[in-house]
Amino acid sequence: MHLYTPSLTDYKRLATREVKIGDLLLGNFNPIRVQTMTTTDTMDTLGTVEQSIRCIEAGAELVRITAPSKKEAENLQNIKDELRKRGYNTPLVADIHFTPNAAEIAARIVEKVRVNPGNYVDKKKFEQIEYTDAEYLEEIDRIRERFTPLVKICKEHGTAMRIGTNHGSLSDRIMSRYGDTAIGMVESAMEFLRIARAESFHNIVLSMKSSNPQVMVQAYRLLIQHMDGEFNECYPLHLGVTEAGDGEDGRVKSAAGIGTLLEDGIGDTIRVSLTEDPEFEIPVCRDLVKRYSVGSRQTTVKSIVPAMNGNNLNSGDSGVVASPFGGGREGASLPYSPFQYKRRETFEVGNIGSKHVPVVIADLSKLKNITPKDLEQVGYKYDADTDKWSIGDMAADYIFTANRKLNFDLPGTLKVIVYPEIWKETNATIAGEQKYYPIFMDSGYAEAEEKNDQLNFVMIDCYNDEETINDYTYLDQLANDPTVVLCLSSTNKNAMQSVRRMFVELMNRSIKNPVVLITDSNWSTADEHLIHYSTECGALLLDGMGDGICLGMSAGSYEMQAASYSQNTSGRNYLSNQSPEQFINNTAFSLLQATRTRISKTEYISCPSCGRTLFDLQETTAKIRAVTNHLKGVKIAIMGCIVNGPGEMADADFGYVGSGPGKITLYKGKEVVKRSVDSEVAVDELINLLKENEAWVEPA
Repeated sequence: MHLYTPSLTDYKRLATREVKIGDLLLGNFNPIRVQTMTTTDTMDTLGTVEQSIRCIEAGAELVRITAPSKKEAENLQNIKDELRKRGYNTPLVADIHFTPNAAEIAARIVEKVRVNPGNYVDKKKFEQIEYTDAEYLEEIDRIRERFTPLVKICKEHGTAMRIGTNHGSLSDRIMSRYGDTAIGMVESAMEFLRIARAESFHNIVLSMKSSNPQVMVQAYRLLIQHMDGEFNECYPLHLGVTEAGDGEDGRVKSAAGIGTLLEDGIGDTIRVSLTEDPEFEIPVCRDLVKRYSVGSRQTTVKSIVPAMNGNNLNSGDSGVVASPFGGGREGASLPYSPFQYKRRETFEVGNIGSKHVPVVIADLSKLKNITPKDLEQVGYKYDADTDKWSIGDMAADYIFTANRKLNFDLPGTLKVIVYPEIWKETNATIAGEQKYYPIFMDSGYAEAEEKNDQLNFVMIDCYNDEETINDYTYLDQLANDPTVVLCLSSTNKNAMQSVRRMFVELMNRSIKNPVVLITDSNWSTADEHLIHYSTECGALLLDGMGDGICLGMSAGSYEMQAASYSQNTSGRNYLSNQSPEQFINNTAFSLLQATRTRISKTEYISCPSCGRTLFDLQETTAKIRAVTNHLKGVKIAIMGCIVNGPGEMADADFGYVGSGPGKITLYKGKEVVKRSVDSEVAVDELINLLKENEAWVEPA
């Protein structure tokens, strides 16, 4: 195994144990299963049954239902009986947090139980407690005593179990020893897994969820490393980004985290946590999973072998990392740590690279005639009366127009990328500033007689097979040219791995030119494009690779998006309510925000709702978004109950948490500021809290 995956360059599924959930087989190269969770009150038997049926008919292969107390756990029998009576045999999963006795009841009824190590036995009071080694071991013994009965019940009844760690609900004990870290998440799960294994119970699935895709990806990778190193095997993995939110942002954040792992063959079941009706989660899951059908991802790329130099993978060293799983074969060494985020070191070319946030390049090349009005789609609005441009927070930094010059003056900050012959024809400047820059094709730059003295873009198709990787001789001619920005793309089926392989080549050759990620989509629908961009670019951005992004569509895909936009200017499908240019630009900024590489808008961490929720999450989220979406960089958590509140808010700046019927508790960070606020005035009180903490600005 290469660090955490069977291959860093080819698509290969991670080998995991097979787990049986009712009649459903999971892991061991079985199909990646999709699932969701009901949002109804578990005591509403018929309501929960009806919603479960909608989810099943949408394609859910497992349905999770909350069981916060004994009475809900007992009512799972009525729900199960009614579903079976209606002919639905989909396995049910009981979601347990603070109540071991409810878990023990549920394990006798449903096919699977989910427990959260952070709050199943340990308590979460946000207290820093110093433990001696002896005291720490005593706590482990206490967990074993309380958790073992559930393990034995599951073993007796053939019930599967998910050990589901959440970043935001790590116990005080784990936090005191490991801090708020990915390795703390891993150890929290491993403690429970060791107890289960001691009882010879192996019908187990694990998850490492976080609202931050960076943390989530690192935690899953570390978990695989630890399971393989300690047990010489891996258990199936349930993938998800928790509290992802709703709409485009929720989909992008989920796809970036889940897709990054799926690309490396990791994941046996997925759930996309959206603040929407649960049946709407399933199409997103299916769009993610269908990318990995048998035979769809096979392309050979020259291998990467982690160097055997004795480094500790957990140490956070940023150099070449070692593999505990073997090695010694020929191939490029891995010059970065996949367990700790560090942006690739580059030099500055204009506003690209070094410490600059990643730039966004908008592709306008498919527009028949580019006018000032068209720039509104990418963040620039022209006022003819004042002859001035206004620039939005999500305004593209560059536009690509291919072989066309523009016949109007551009906003001061905007620059144009064109083919070399067009660049030669124009000397367009504003106050002496160059506005047009050339883009060359790979070796064409080295052969060009005329180049820009400030900035040149160079396209490279990362094919990277065993024969051609050594043919990139022109890389040495480009290497560290202070005017060159590389633009990496790949026509391979496993494009992300191919581009990643080129990054490894650049790093091993000490080439520090900044890189723009070029990703085109050949998919049909806006939702599919969203998944594609988020997966292929997100996986690289989460590993610190990329100083800019440019998203595009094939001609056929572009025409379909444009037709969808012209036919659907209203309605629920907000993705189709955008022109191709607006859709791509918005997606680019959403993706940079999701990967925490460029913040351009308010971030919402909102749970997907469940039977514990104490108010209408979708309505409330929409209400809060409507009055706060201009607060760039502020992170607001909207949580339905105390289980998903204050812990699951993770790194939110402010929190809005249900604390009782019609009552809201407001947080600053993880500190309670106002309790039992009437829900009718809670949004206004949230705004007051933002103002008191100087986080509020009046909307334009």
